[in-house]
Amino acid sequence: MTKTEKILASDEAWDTGQLGEDINHAKVVEEDEKLVDEALELQLISIRLQKSLIDDFKALAALNGLSYQPLMRQVLNRFADCEKKRILRERVSEMQERVSKAKQKKAA
Repeated sequence: MTKTEKILASDEAWDTGQLGEDINHAKVVEEDEKLVDEALELQLISIRLQKSLIDDFKALAALNGLSYQPLMRQVLNRFADCEKKRILRERVSEMQERVSKAKQKKAA
């Protein structure tokens, strides 16, 4: 590629490596990355997933106009929110049951 040749920014250009993989144009900006992570409360983790699962997420993400990692983040957030709500509902139900039983004992 010549210096005057431009590549249009697109998800495909990033996914194929046309954009973002040329070492001559790469620069690690650790301080800026840390600021972004802190501002968004992000923490880098390492996880091993089946290739087929990643491929599924990539396909789903493409259908939703996202990259697969933000989609995974959304899915994990949804799951965690639903689980917290489920647990809270169970605890409230248990507490209501105890109160109801205590009232029944007092009435008896």
